[in-house]
This record gives sequence, structure tokens and C-alpha cells, in this order.
Amino acid sequence: MKRTALFLITFSTGFASAQDQAEPADFPGKARLLLPPVIHALEGLETNLYFDNSFLLLNPDSFAVDVNCPKGAQQNERWTWTPEAGATGEFPLSLELLDDDNRSVARASGVVRVHQREVVSPPEMPRTLLIIGDSLTAASAYPARIVELAKEDGWPLELIGTRGPGVEEGNPPGEVCHEGYGGWTAERFATHFTGKARGGPYRECGSPFLYKDNAEDPNESPRLDFARYCTEFNGGKGPDFVTILLGCNDTFRATDETIEERIDVFEKHTETLLSMIHALRPETRIGLVLPMPPAGTQDAFGANYGSGQTRWQYRRNRHRLVERMTLAFSDREKDGIHLVPAHLNLDPVHGFPAASVPAHARTETSVERLNNGVHPSSEGYRQIGDALYAWLRSFDQEKRTQ
Repeated sequence: MKRTALFLITFSTGFASAQDQAEPADFPGKARLLLPPVIHALEGLETNLYFDNSFLLLNPDSFAVDVNCPKGAQQNERWTWTPEAGATGEFPLSLELLDDDNRSVARASGVVRVHQREVVSPPEMPRTLLIIGDSLTAASAYPARIVELAKEDGWPLELIGTRGPGVEEGNPPGEVCHEGYGGWTAERFATHFTGKARGGPYRECGSPFLYKDNAEDPNESPRLDFARYCTEFNGGKGPDFVTILLGCNDTFRATDETIEERIDVFEKHTETLLSMIHALRPETRIGLVLPMPPAGTQDAFGANYGSGQTRWQYRRNRHRLVERMTLAFSDREKDGIHLVPAHLNLDPVHGFPAASVPAHARTETSVERLNNGVHPSSEGYRQIGDALYAWLRSFDQEKRTQ
């Protein structure tokens, strides 16, 4: 198999001699371990690698995790580091899973790339960012975190979009805006037309990128028209950046028998959106955000879905989507398409909502149970925003065509 950007490589059964100083080969193993080649970080901003988000094991506690990195600290559930001022550069990181005989069962490696936080040469014009996504985006929390960080650093940034706080109630979008719609898929953004879009109740809206020349003509087919969208909402220019966080709804109800077909549909319509964006401005940098992990326990899925979905099946679906996205979209940076591993930064336990409830009906003892399967808490959304902001700032030193 070709080595991809997330190190999906074949395991060799040979063992290196004690004198061999070469790094051991990366291999996903039964755990299907995946790490990105680069984790972007910023001075003064916490960066995390939550282990549970990087592999797929039913009982991960049966394996030991060993992180090797000259920076940061390995804790029980994560590797974490807040780079100090002046800590810019690249630092190698590897993660290995070991069984109870201390044998390696999976290994992956990459680098942590730390970027300067200070804005030395602000761009003449604010960078523009369009954020596309489902309910995680519609919550407006991680877009707000990106805006907050940009303001703190004096990094000029303007968001583009027709959704945001207050829009559902009929107000115009403010500085925190996006194209986030609860329950939406890549297919919906590429094909869903209702005759109403770009404002109002989201359940009545079609894709903001679909237009008809004559809305009253039933024989006219709607078409994707990103140039028209940007004329209305970005002065006719394509954005500097677009992030797309989809996949949850595209694969939520999939089974092991249907997951490949569901991902085929997701990839087809994602490619359509990528082509739509780059047809207007090929220089736009598109960040395909790898899908977020679920909450850390089955309690959260029981709270939302009763007995209709398990955390394990959701994790299986999501992990396969990460693998497929890696194969389909990695190594395309020269074309302005980047995979963004923000999922590694999200705490699956303390980044999701929870409530203290009685353990059962016959006790006064309370326990804390997670109560939302796929939607983070405000703290978790901020972690997503931190990771996306670090990716956005990673391009500061590169020259751009205005």
C-alpha cells in the first residue's frame, strides 16, 4: 500500500537489531492507529493529542500508550503541551501502543510544528474565512472562538456567512457568521434546493450555494454558483480560507455493511464542493476538518438516542471515514486542499456536556453522566476553535496573491 499522509503503511514482521539506530517503522496494526504528519501549534495555546481519538479499540485500557516527544507531557488520556514564547520549530512525536507482553501492536509518528503567535506583519486586508458545517458549526461556538483568538492577537480576520447567532430569529448575521446547518450532509450542501436560502429558519433553507436565475420557473434546474454567493457576501472575491466540517450525519446510521457506500456518497459531494470553491479562486485554502470523536461513554448516546445507536458503532463509522478521507484527500496541499486534524485536540470526556444524576432509582448516590453523544460542550468547542486557529495561522509567513 502506498504510504499516505497519515501513515497507513504495511507492517513488516522483521525486527531491528539492537545496533540499528533507525526509527522503527510506523504501522496502524489492529488498532488502526492514525496520526497526521503535522500537528500545528501556536505559542501560548494548548495543543493536545487525545489518544482515544487516534485509534479504534473496543477496550483501549488493555494497551499501554507510549509517547516519545522532546516537548510536552504524556498524561493518562493525552499528550499535551502549551508552547512557550520562542518555541517555534518542528518537534518529532511518535505514539506506540503496547500489549501486556510489552510488544508493539501499533505505531505512528509525525511532527508538532509550532508557529509564532505574534502578528509581526499584519496583512493589508483582513483574511476572509468561510466556515461550512453541520450542527457543530451551527452552534457558532468554535467560529466564535476563532474570532476571539484573532482579536486577541491582532490578526485581521472577517468571517463570511448567512447563519449565526440571532439569524434564526430574523436578525442579520453578525461578526460570528458561517454556513452551519443542523443535520446537514455534504450531499445536502451540493444538491438541496427549496427556493429559500441565505436567511430565515434553517429548516426551511436550501443550500446557500444553489441558485436559479428565475426562482418562479419550475422547469429551471438550480445550479451551484459560488461566484454569485461571494458577490453577495464577500465583495465578489473568493475567500482566503474555507473550512468544511461534515461527515457526522453522512455516516451516522451506517452499519459495517453500508459504511463504504455512505462514504462514497460523502466523497462524491465533497469533491463537488471543492471544485465549486476553487472554480472561483484556485488560491483559496480549503481545510477539510477530520470528523470529531463522540463523547467518551455510552451514557451520552443513551441520553440522546435511547437504544437506537451505540457509541461503538458510531466510532467505527467515524474512524472508517477518517481513514477514507485520508486516502482520498491527503497529499493535495499543492492544490489548496488540506486535512485538518482538529479531532485530536477535543477531550471526549471533559469536552462534552454532562450532568450529575442519581446512579439509579433506589439510591441517593449521584454520578456524573455524559449526556450528548456528538455535540461538545462550550469547552470542547473552544478546543476545536484552538486547533483550527493554529492551522489558519500556519500560513502567516507565506506570500499570498491578494
